[in-house]
Amino acid sequence: MTPIPHDRVRPRAPRRSLVFLAAGVLMMPVLSGCGEEDPAGRPVAEQDIAPAARDLVADGGTLRWAVDAVPETLNTFQADADPATTRIAGAVLPSMYRLDASGRPEINSDYVESAKVVEREPRQVVLYKLNQQAVWSDGREIGAADFAAQWRALSGKDSAYWTARNAGYERIEKIERGDDDLEVRVTFARPYADWKSLFSPLYPKQVMGTPDSFNDGARKKLKVTAGPFALKDIDRKGGAVTLTRNPRWWGRTAKVSTLVLRAVPRTERVEALAEDKVDIAEIDSVQAERIMLASRDKKDAGAAGPLAQGDSAKALRSWAIAHGSDEKAADDEISARKKRRQAIAAYTAQQSALRGFTVRRSLEPAYTQLALNGSDGPLADERVRRAVARAIDREKLAALVLEPLGLPAVPVGSHLALAGQAAYADNSGALGGQDTDEARALLADAGWEPGGPLAPGRKAAGAEGEKEQRTERKNKDSEDSRNSEDSRNSEDESTYIVGQDDKPNDADGNLAQDGKQFKPGGAPGAYAPRGTRAPADAARGPLAKNGKLLTLRFVLPSGPGTESLRAVGARIAAMLERVGIRTEISKVADESYFKDHIANGQYDLALYSWPASAYPATDARPIYAKPVPAADGSLSVEQNYTRVGTDRVDQLFDQAVSTLDEAKTRSLIRKADARIWAAAGSIPLYQRPQLVAARTDLANAGAFGFQTPFYEDMGFLKKGAQGPARPTGT
Repeated sequence: MTPIPHDRVRPRAPRRSLVFLAAGVLMMPVLSGCGEEDPAGRPVAEQDIAPAARDLVADGGTLRWAVDAVPETLNTFQADADPATTRIAGAVLPSMYRLDASGRPEINSDYVESAKVVEREPRQVVLYKLNQQAVWSDGREIGAADFAAQWRALSGKDSAYWTARNAGYERIEKIERGDDDLEVRVTFARPYADWKSLFSPLYPKQVMGTPDSFNDGARKKLKVTAGPFALKDIDRKGGAVTLTRNPRWWGRTAKVSTLVLRAVPRTERVEALAEDKVDIAEIDSVQAERIMLASRDKKDAGAAGPLAQGDSAKALRSWAIAHGSDEKAADDEISARKKRRQAIAAYTAQQSALRGFTVRRSLEPAYTQLALNGSDGPLADERVRRAVARAIDREKLAALVLEPLGLPAVPVGSHLALAGQAAYADNSGALGGQDTDEARALLADAGWEPGGPLAPGRKAAGAEGEKEQRTERKNKDSEDSRNSEDSRNSEDESTYIVGQDDKPNDADGNLAQDGKQFKPGGAPGAYAPRGTRAPADAARGPLAKNGKLLTLRFVLPSGPGTESLRAVGARIAAMLERVGIRTEISKVADESYFKDHIANGQYDLALYSWPASAYPATDARPIYAKPVPAADGSLSVEQNYTRVGTDRVDQLFDQAVSTLDEAKTRSLIRKADARIWAAAGSIPLYQRPQLVAARTDLANAGAFGFQTPFYEDMGFLKKGAQGPARPTGT
């Protein structure tokens, strides 16, 4: 998966389960599945696409859709593929599976009649029965030869193919024709739980058949396609990709005759909408506010103040001279007023044009997290990481970003899935919710004590006195610890000690069971050892250890569109300060934010996002894999930029991806997520807002949420057709 460096922007009430907390351990009892509600719940927000029946949508016309840039490649399996690459592929290429509104895979009946595991022993065999009408744009049937060519290109066995990802394809042993040309048999050398992720998209054998056609040919053109649209033209100079109806398409005919993807920088989207350059565009919260203001303000009240009163230049000049200004100053003022009038006129004209648009709102299939770099420094101590996590109020942070947009402010409860997806369960209880006292106790247990510099002008009492006070505190803590030793030793031995994931006797029976016991509002876990004293004055000054202040470097992006992210960072810094943790906020250029800071580990705290995947056993493993030493002595982190991982989490991922029992896979994913929470390398905060400006008469397009778009259903309502109401709750 590709991380999202910065913003451009409910589960049902759960049953509470008993969680026993004591002496730094979290008991995880085995719960019966009988009668339990599905912890995956429903998506927190519905999609907002103005759904309309196809008979209400006009035939023909051009839909112009803003993208960040014309893609450098049309091959989604190359390293520089971007969202525009994916959007084009979705409109012109086959996919065996697509995602529904809950982010779960569903078979794509335009291409496949059925797909299922038909053999498990001695090898897993998946049998695809293809739609007999499915053909490439050159008239050839889609068949086993295309599947086999894609497998060979992505298997990793031929280094001549420059592939960016091949997960799952390396597990395939062979691909062959079934009983007829419409059947494709895929035999796996090793079991693969996420087999539904494969062949989506599927490229023709002309693209995948040779390294040259894969590496270079598919970068600039796709001669053969098989979707509701076909690729007509790529105008790199003009910044547009044009798709037209595919005359050989066998499914529902596309409503619009032409789909144009136009490159528009995010900072220029409002102007592009107002100037009739695009019909639909993803926007940020500031732009959304302006469009919503335009739609509310149906009457043009004009500008307020002196500029709205039609002051003449002559009167203004006379007024300036009469009040002591010289003629040059008066002329300058006249010029400035003229420029302001022009700016106001342009703004008013734009606002008038923007009344033809609406903002469609949902939540992206991605979440923003607080990343804690555990490679060195204070955060190498998991007690400090857990203290950071317990100090922040995730509900308030979600509300800060989402409530002003009219979206549900629900914190994300999983690293590996989002509410509604099959693998989701709120496992945040493995770490615990916001608790200032517990955060202070964890810091005290890690040896961080009040001892920062005094306020300016105050004189220190002397080193000896300071040392004496520390000794007294340590003695008191030691005594408290001894008094609680008996109760610690009497705990049930079948307990999971937070942070000790690599114990060889770690039994599954004591782990999280599908996340059912980790419910919002339940008793929090990851406490400091019982008896650890949390000084009452811990928040009155910074903490120090061995003469060094507890200060964390907080890296944030500085570019346009990241205002909400910086606001969240400032709020987190204030929350941490209450428990004695200082932050040094460093705002860096967007282009260097991820490359030079996150990926290189040059940070203590950072905010960035990960997309959610319907296949977490495959896609999430590199993000949470335990870093290992590389041959050159460096640390190989894959995509685990927090550098926090455990052997046990790796084992759970390996087990999840290798089982063909879907229920067992979900259970293993939830157990892995509970341990990721407990390690406190990253703290999921909120699902990212998805804000899309669209013409008021545009149907079946907007904020899609999880769902794969139906490109053939998008279009403009017929005259007189009534548009649908906004989804409830958004």
